[in-house]
Amino acid sequence: MHDPMTSECGEAGEKRGAMYVRMSTDHQKYSTENQADTIREYASRHGIRIVRIYEDAGKSGLSLEGRDALKRMIEDVQAGSPGFDVILVLDVTRWGRFQDADESAFHEYICRRAGIDVIYVAEQFENDGSPVSTIVKGVKRAMAGEYSRELSSKVFAGQCRLIELGYRQGGPAGFGLRRVLLDEQRNIKGLLKRGEHKSLQTDRVILMAGPDEEVEIVRWIYQSFTEEGLRESEIAARLNLRSICTDLGRPWTRGVVHGILTNEKYIGNNVFNRRSFKLKKRRVANGPEMWVRADGVFQAVVEPRYFYTAQGIIRERNRKFSDADMLDRLKALHERQGWLSGILIDDTDGMPSSAAYAYRFGGLVGAYRLIGYDPGRDLSFIDDNKHIRLMHPDVIAEVLMRIRGLGGAVRVEEGTDFLIVNDEIKASLVISRCGRNASGRNQWKIRFDAGLMPDITIVARLCANNRDILDYYLIPALDVEAPALRFADRNPLALEAYRFDELEPFFRLAERAELPVAA
Repeated sequence: MHDPMTSECGEAGEKRGAMYVRMSTDHQKYSTENQADTIREYASRHGIRIVRIYEDAGKSGLSLEGRDALKRMIEDVQAGSPGFDVILVLDVTRWGRFQDADESAFHEYICRRAGIDVIYVAEQFENDGSPVSTIVKGVKRAMAGEYSRELSSKVFAGQCRLIELGYRQGGPAGFGLRRVLLDEQRNIKGLLKRGEHKSLQTDRVILMAGPDEEVEIVRWIYQSFTEEGLRESEIAARLNLRSICTDLGRPWTRGVVHGILTNEKYIGNNVFNRRSFKLKKRRVANGPEMWVRADGVFQAVVEPRYFYTAQGIIRERNRKFSDADMLDRLKALHERQGWLSGILIDDTDGMPSSAAYAYRFGGLVGAYRLIGYDPGRDLSFIDDNKHIRLMHPDVIAEVLMRIRGLGGAVRVEEGTDFLIVNDEIKASLVISRCGRNASGRNQWKIRFDAGLMPDITIVARLCANNRDILDYYLIPALDVEAPALRFADRNPLALEAYRFDELEPFFRLAERAELPVAA
């Protein structure tokens, strides 16, 4: 966000205005700068002095989520005495393309109720509350939402067409595969490295087999699973013993191996629309009848017979169970072992997966309760971890907005989620939950990734409720001597030197200032 207050002085009786500008992630006719110029011209003609600017750059107007500037503006209005009399917006679409037109009207009503008028400077109607303006606004809001729905349908249809033609639609290639860039005549232009994207609209991306050593490992995974009967966890353990890393440079896990065994791209198939997240609505998993696919369009890495044998093994292992059958098996496992855990469930033959129990009964704890099992320990950390996973992208988005608002350049590195600031600083954000040690005192644990050590690790410590952020530590890589750190309520001075109540010191690292030009 720009500097909220200007240094200009207004004449007596001059209205004070707040400017709201927004630009979506898609290609817009108006940039935030053009919107601001138009609004300033209108303000100058109507005797309004701009005293505050709220900017949402690169934010969709489909919902209020992620639009921190709009939310902050509404909060300022509701708090009373915001320091301005009117809000200036370019047009109805910049206020939002809400799928429910009433939501757009609601946010405007909050401002009007507080005595703050909303003016759409480029619209042909006066927003004066008259019947005509109310009707026109309603139509405009409905049209704005309908535009987004139509655009979504057109984009989806275009993606489906490209899938059927054999082109890749986003996402990393995966271990044993590489993304290859083609021109419009399908001539190979070169390999795309992780984090690289095509620069021309007419270029396309396909998948091809990667290095021979990676291809051989993928084939070994399939043969070990189908012929030797090894489980995914056993395959991961053997790969880690051989010091082989994944395509992300990380150790192998059961989930990574399972992903390779179940992805059709390894037999050359292009599958799309397994999951949907249209118009910022709830993310859903689609049934196979809704998948869009093109078979045999990529270079196959494994023989189809291995792939389909693996799918048969997995389906048999995860065949459908009734609720009663699942609970009977869980109870029998408890009686045999005397305890239960997600890892034990996944490692026991003949049992549905722990994910299946969590999905069917609203979490593993819910299944435990139904069979009368008490884990004997506090499992609130499960909800805490879920909250932290949801919280992480919001904190990242706030950091991105602040850095860009200060004139810095920042991007999220694909595959690592590191923040690359001004192409100079590589930072990692870690949210650390608050726990208790044996004496009942608060403690926080943080683990560093020694293989992918960033220049700075931002540690956000949570309060005791594990919902709110307590403070921040900015840990430079040069001072990381151990793979893990423990924090307490009071820490050694050498560690407290990196503690801050806010992230302003980090933002100052990204700030850019113009250098004076010598005469």
